Amino acid sequence: MFSVVFLLALLAFSVTGSPVEVRNSTITLPMTRRLAFSNLTDLLRHDEARLAAFGEYSTRGRRDADTPPHPAVPLSQANLGNTMLGYTVRVAIGRPPTNYDLVVDSASGITWIGAILPYFSFSGVNTNVPVAVNYLYGSFQGTIWQDDMTFSERVSISGMHIGVASAVQGIAADGVLGIGPTSSGLGALPSLPGQMIPTVIDRLVEQETITRPVVGIFFKPTVANEDNNGELCFGGTNPNKYIGRPKYTDIATIGPSAFLWGINQWIRYANMLILAYSPGIVDSGCTFLYLSIDAYERYRVATGGTLNPENGLLQISLEQYNQLYDLEFNIGTTNLKLVPNAQIWPRSLNHKINGGDNDIFLIVKSLTTHTGTGASFVNGYVFLQRFYTVFDSGNRRVGFAPNIFTRASTN
Repeated sequence: MFSVVFLLALLAFSVTGSPVEVRNSTITLPMTRRLAFSNLTDLLRHDEARLAAFGEYSTRGRRDADTPPHPAVPLSQANLGNTMLGYTVRVAIGRPPTNYDLVVDSASGITWIGAILPYFSFSGVNTNVPVAVNYLYGSFQGTIWQDDMTFSERVSISGMHIGVASAVQGIAADGVLGIGPTSSGLGALPSLPGQMIPTVIDRLVEQETITRPVVGIFFKPTVANEDNNGELCFGGTNPNKYIGRPKYTDIATIGPSAFLWGINQWIRYANMLILAYSPGIVDSGCTFLYLSIDAYERYRVATGGTLNPENGLLQISLEQYNQLYDLEFNIGTTNLKLVPNAQIWPRSLNHKINGGDNDIFLIVKSLTTHTGTGASFVNGYVFLQRFYTVFDSGNRRVGFAPNIFTRASTN
């Protein structure tokens, strides 16, 4: 039987917030990028697992953004899976504290541990509430505990709701730090249907450590197996990591985009409309930039790329690369451009995808659906590494700003 205290805590969470503004602070955490894949097949299977789960929400979930979805596959299934290109942050949990390297997942609000390092703490309280997340290539089952989570000597969360795994399959990390919207955790509590678990951001605001439910994310283009090249900023943004000011757009209101970090955008290439105004998803857990079938085909024809049978990516010659145009994204009032170098796979990692040292591969891939059917695009890591990204759940919006790598030639 689940804990009545836990249920009351969830109900209280859903109707109350921080009563006063105590401080206007932000918390920054370094992130480490790890390439946990041995070949492109693993990488693509990971992305496809996430995309297939997103598709389930589109076809089976409710389309009214004001109504919680009741899909056959819970929303929590859209998250990590077996992360191939995961960013991790180190947090300490419990007393005595144990350090866990948790994968940062923008498509889930659930934080859990125990996939590799076991959980042991004298301060933890077992709520006896079961939690379950089923991935297409893995799963996590366990129980919700409440315990202290520490980010630094200065910053901690008392009584954080944490999933502690009793059974895990296919997860290549200690666990997950969920920075997705609270609604992305719907369906993860079998005994409490319709209830949502407070996220890390929710709890930081509730205890007045931060005043705004905002997460700023900085990624640096990855060219090595492991880099300390990312940063999370809780409670606001880090102006040192971007140029100008972030410009915002409202979260989309249709399909899976309404319950994740979804936006509307259209895409142009050399004055050609590649993707008409459509909803889609911003997802740090997907590696590539995914477009609907028809948009992908227009991009393929415009760039002259040919499908490489060894890895399934579009390949172009050096001459074709020198003729590439910027890929333009119109998002709200913002015009963002992926320069030619940002549209190709880093050549220092060609050996990971069955390519030669001088081969040039494009990072745009195709979804399995046409424009207007669910999510028409997924702006994955290859997009996010070129722009500072802000997830603002309080105002239900997503913001972008150029960073120092927007026009870099690192690839």
